[in-house]
Amino acid sequence: MSEKLVLVTGACGEIGQALVQGLAQKGGYRIVTSDLMPPPDSIKSLTAEHVQGDLVYKIKTFYDYDFDIIFHLAASLSSKAEVATEEAHRINVEGTMGLLMLAAYRSEKYNKPVKFLFPSSIAAYGMASLEEKIAAGCVKEDEYNAPHTMYGCNKLYCEKLGMYYSRYFGQRHLDDKPPVMLDFRAIRFPGLVSAFTLPSAGTSDYGPEILHAAAQGKPYSCFVREDTKISFMAMPDAIKSLLMITDATREKLSHTVYNIAAFAITAGEFRDRAVKAFPGAQITFEPNSRRQGIVDSWPEDVNDSLARAEWGWKPDYDVDRFFNDYFLPEIRKRYNR
Repeated sequence: MSEKLVLVTGACGEIGQALVQGLAQKGGYRIVTSDLMPPPDSIKSLTAEHVQGDLVYKIKTFYDYDFDIIFHLAASLSSKAEVATEEAHRINVEGTMGLLMLAAYRSEKYNKPVKFLFPSSIAAYGMASLEEKIAAGCVKEDEYNAPHTMYGCNKLYCEKLGMYYSRYFGQRHLDDKPPVMLDFRAIRFPGLVSAFTLPSAGTSDYGPEILHAAAQGKPYSCFVREDTKISFMAMPDAIKSLLMITDATREKLSHTVYNIAAFAITAGEFRDRAVKAFPGAQITFEPNSRRQGIVDSWPEDVNDSLARAEWGWKPDYDVDRFFNDYFLPEIRKRYNR
């Protein structure tokens, strides 16, 4: 059986590195990566080819590739996107649309649907107030789709673009044979935490930042209130979900966008776990109004019943397994603590 040709954009990021490793471990793929940066040592030997540069300007080069699957991870994340909104729109929307057009073109021309995997985010939601956030509880995919950030708006719009290119692009008269469409699948991720890569530019990164600082014996001032609560997930579960939804047959999927969840905890609970693991850790709370406002607009948790019912999703790591079996053992090794 021949290898499937896969493109992973944003391959040098936290999710990208873990995904490339996951694909290589699973086998059966020839992996092409793309990023602004050169590939780090963690994935350098696993990629057949690396295309370095601004994705928006590199997309045209990918028309010569016969991709079976595209994992589009490249993005300008929430905190950075609020500072540079136009650049975020260019990266997040124009880059996504360019790849969707490529996948749609190849799907129809070669009569073979290209699978397009898109990591969306809980940033696609928007809660009007803390009271609404608390009252809402676990939010479903079609609720509270009123994001408060450029990043969230970009993600929600790109979900809609994916639906368009996979259902309606090139639409013909009802009596005509429909074109072969690309196969778009999106997952709305919660805050993701990796034990192997350092967080960068994400608004949910206060959780892992607390733990990394405590493990290093460094004081840390958290930029949100200690009662701030959102959903989090171990990186291995994020990669598991991407591989699971990729392998699911199209007939099983009645939707294009799916929530996934693992555990929801407060910033104070992150602090308590850090102090328990590393006695003497100095963790304080000095909320930044801008970043606090972003996190307050996200739901406390999400309802992932669709993913569980349609493609068998279930996380391996609940909150205790996350800390005790995954994260804390690895950062103890990392910092000799």
